[in-house]
Amino acid sequence: MKLTKKSDQKVYRQILSVALACGSMTSNLALGQTNTAPSATNVLDAVTVEGQLNQARSSILTSVGATAYTIDSQAILNEAQGNNASFNQLLLRAPGVAEDSLGQVHVRGEHADLQYRINDVLLPEGITGFGQELDPRFVQSMQLINGSLPAEYGFRTAGIVDIQTKSGAALNGGSAEIFGGSYDTIRPSFEYGSTIGKTSFFIDGSYDHNNIGIENPNPTSVPIHDYTDQYKTFMYYSHIMDATSRIIVMASASYSQFEIPINTSVAPTPQPGGTPWAGAAEPSVFSLNDDQNEENYYAVLAYQKSSGNLNYQFSAYARNSGVHYTPNNVPATLDYNSGVATDEDRILYSGGAQLDLSYALGDNHTLRAGLQYLHESVTADTSTTVFDVNGAGDATSGPFSIGQNNTPHAEFGGVYLQDEWRIVPKLTLNGGVRFDDYTSGTDAENQVSPRANLVYKPWESTTLHGGYARYFTPPPLETVPAGNIVAFDGTSGATGVTTPFGTVRAERANYYDLGLSQKVPAVPGLTLGVDGYYKTAQQQLDDGFFGESLILSSFNYERGRVRGIEFSINYETNGFSTYANVAYSVAQGEGAASAQYLWGNDATETYVNHNWIPLDHDQKITGSFGAAYTWNEPGRWSTRVLVDALYGTGLRQDGPGLIPGSTDPIPNGSSVGSYYSLNFGVSERLRLVKKQSLVARVDIVNITDNVYALRTGTGVGVNAAQYGERRGIFGSLSYEF
Repeated sequence: MKLTKKSDQKVYRQILSVALACGSMTSNLALGQTNTAPSATNVLDAVTVEGQLNQARSSILTSVGATAYTIDSQAILNEAQGNNASFNQLLLRAPGVAEDSLGQVHVRGEHADLQYRINDVLLPEGITGFGQELDPRFVQSMQLINGSLPAEYGFRTAGIVDIQTKSGAALNGGSAEIFGGSYDTIRPSFEYGSTIGKTSFFIDGSYDHNNIGIENPNPTSVPIHDYTDQYKTFMYYSHIMDATSRIIVMASASYSQFEIPINTSVAPTPQPGGTPWAGAAEPSVFSLNDDQNEENYYAVLAYQKSSGNLNYQFSAYARNSGVHYTPNNVPATLDYNSGVATDEDRILYSGGAQLDLSYALGDNHTLRAGLQYLHESVTADTSTTVFDVNGAGDATSGPFSIGQNNTPHAEFGGVYLQDEWRIVPKLTLNGGVRFDDYTSGTDAENQVSPRANLVYKPWESTTLHGGYARYFTPPPLETVPAGNIVAFDGTSGATGVTTPFGTVRAERANYYDLGLSQKVPAVPGLTLGVDGYYKTAQQQLDDGFFGESLILSSFNYERGRVRGIEFSINYETNGFSTYANVAYSVAQGEGAASAQYLWGNDATETYVNHNWIPLDHDQKITGSFGAAYTWNEPGRWSTRVLVDALYGTGLRQDGPGLIPGSTDPIPNGSSVGSYYSLNFGVSERLRLVKKQSLVARVDIVNITDNVYALRTGTGVGVNAAQYGERRGIFGSLSYEF
């Protein structure tokens, strides 16, 4: 379904109507079972059973031997903008997570390759864009799990984002909030959860309007042509069948519109002969008028059973995700993009199921097993406007369109078996194996992947872990370049690479991890951590933005290697909490192995074939820090003050030297430069009657108004410059009930 700006309000009303109808249906179903309002005892029983089933579910999937960093709902409130921050801003507070433009984050030197799970159910990935459908508002707690992962985690292995959502059983109330401030920001939102008999439900929704939807390509305070409207809603429904089982339904809808901001420093790119591509006069850069729409919808149905030593959960899920990039002023785009203007529309359909179970075999063994199946299909419709050109590269015809429509399919299947074996009380071995199979229209591969982790606790306050994991990572179907590049031969859209190109393949990697977590007995609440990792890969996967559209395309390096070390500190006591993380990482690739036409010219490809280069998302040092203190909690008046900061040495850019014998710069040869962002916030809570409260909050983002670049517009797969957000002042007022 194609949507336009005029339909925004209609779309949001439809989304809210569906979500509210689900909530109403939930209430009606529960009331139909009892015909009377539930007693306090019934509600307590439902809450108790819900908690027991949540605990049982946590035993099905484990992070034993991996590195897990937890952020709960209170920690979210202790970060800049709290529940109104974007989801990637939460992840940036974890160790080893580097910030990128367009809402991207990189964990331990990987590009994307993150797996999201909601209440231990896999969320099929959507088409990667810069609109983030996940909203911190529905998060009760979340973990970033990485390192040497147990066998139950497959396909996307750079990190597992494991989200436990709020529920009616835990909430039994709600809130309404209005948030706004700099950049024309206005964001109303609500959340509500309740328990009725054996049924609990939770629903939230938000609308966000601002004029910095995508990072500013200029080092100015306010971007040009950068408005965004975003609508999100999430619903959770749980019905307890008996004391050992329940049915869960989750659904989400999000719709986002983005204007593509104008980079005022770019110049037109005329024909080699100097003539403008689209006419006698060059258009103004301000005439560019590109847009991108993103839509994401998913639904999950799950059944959980806990019976004695056996726990299992079966789930089925479906997802629809779409991105449409539109150059609304094609003549201007042709002049500023070397005679090429692309209208690109991709829709990803996903459907699948998974089964995970655990069985306690005596006191020393916990067996876990499971299987997963996912089918994906993509509808990719592209219309590219180009010119016929002569040998000198000058146009010999007027502009015309080349249309390409592709419908690739892929199937992902995985099965695993593992045993958590407590060898002695202080030593645990979590060993397992998984088999993964990937089949698409262009590739068919599989792999057996052994995993093993040792956890040793010589003292109650000390935990050592070390492990090995074999990984198999197929490319995301929606990012595999599709289409016939031969159709562009002899046109302004032709590639400069003349060598044959290969099919994008699955990455195969060996991963090693070693870490220590130490609680300091002399300082209760203080925990120190250090973790080191090393990875070698064949067919190292990477992604980038090629051309003018902001839709990722995947490619392989023949070889890859990543290494790093992370340090963390966490302290919490009597209303005060603080954390600090510092990470060092180096990520490199060598050899152009697939989709070589994306490199642009033979000289760059040849250089990569004979030299290790940093990956474009490599950042050597990444840091995060935060502290918060709450006074008079839980008094009638309470005050929360917080400060946090992010630091990075910068992602990669081309240069500084040239490829020998060429006028082209060394790819990813330098960094964009170090940066920091310091943030501050304060909130005041007034408790009224019963559960009701008023909360007022003010946040200042980048309080020093530091000007820093995330991207400069050069680097492998980098097609535009982006700068970090300048100083912004935001306020919110919420009513909790």
